[in-house]
Amino acid sequence: MDFSDKRVSYEKGELHEEVLMDSPFELLTLWLNEAIEQKAPEPYAISLATCGSDNMPAVRTVLVREVDNEGIVFYSNYLSHKGQDIDQNPHAEALFFWHDMQRQVRIRGNITKVDRATTEAYFQKRPYESQIGAWVSQPQSGPVSSRQAMDDKFAELKQQYPEGEVPTPDFWGGYQITATEIEFWQGRPNRLHDRIVYTKVTDTDQWDIKRLLP
Repeated sequence: MDFSDKRVSYEKGELHEEVLMDSPFELLTLWLNEAIEQKAPEPYAISLATCGSDNMPAVRTVLVREVDNEGIVFYSNYLSHKGQDIDQNPHAEALFFWHDMQRQVRIRGNITKVDRATTEAYFQKRPYESQIGAWVSQPQSGPVSSRQAMDDKFAELKQQYPEGEVPTPDFWGGYQITATEIEFWQGRPNRLHDRIVYTKVTDTDQWDIKRLLP
């Protein structure tokens, strides 16, 4: 397949210095709210890139569950491939991409587990069958003999744990990416895209702001 003749002109927005805020999280919150208002599909989905001790990058889509003044939080199985990567190399990069708005945001930083109380509070808010699903996926990314084996385990666990009585797995929990760099990208005509990068100033609450060439 050859896509070399396919072209889309990006003409849906602009990003000028005069609209920038001191904190990148204020701008990120604004863009997220605009994506939600415009009904972008799962606007809180990110592509998460990690790299373990094998030096092989890995990327997958996960759902962000919280944005605060430090970074973003998502939840996963600690025994998964991504969990192993994070144990070996606690750095990651995440990408929000809102196709219809011709926007993306890259977040780079250090990644740590959230505290256990936060994990347990979130787990108990999940739908019942999602709670059961977390127990089936043990370990996430591990091999399974068949789809039927998974379905059978799911049914067995529903019998073991009635609704409202599902414990939080000790192998499952939250991660926070504490941002050290956040880049905002707005598509523009002629591939002269707007790119603004915030870089955290070491040992301060301040951010250095620069425009990058497209």
